[in-house]
Amino acid sequence: MSEKIKTYKEFYEFYLDEHKKLGTRIFHFLGILFVFFVIGFVIYTEKERFLWYIPIFGYGFAWLSHIFIERNKPATFKYPLWSLMSDFKLFFELLIGRQKFRTKEKA
Repeated sequence: MSEKIKTYKEFYEFYLDEHKKLGTRIFHFLGILFVFFVIGFVIYTEKERFLWYIPIFGYGFAWLSHIFIERNKPATFKYPLWSLMSDFKLFFELLIGRQKFRTKEKA
């Protein structure tokens, strides 16, 4: 990623390349799943004080997977909005089967 990425399509290709390993995809999926659980819990209980769990689950799971599994730097620091969009896009693509948890890359 030496050159600046200009389009979201280019970024998403880069994003998928940085999320090849099974463990990384599982951690990202779980992080976003917990984000939805927290949102649902807050709506159901009306306890807004639990909203601060959202970035902990969303970023925590993702960053741990980049550090310990994928061994790369999260794109969040350079492309925060596209990275966040891609986390949700990958979650839904995994959910409906458009993307696989296992890629050709060994986990």
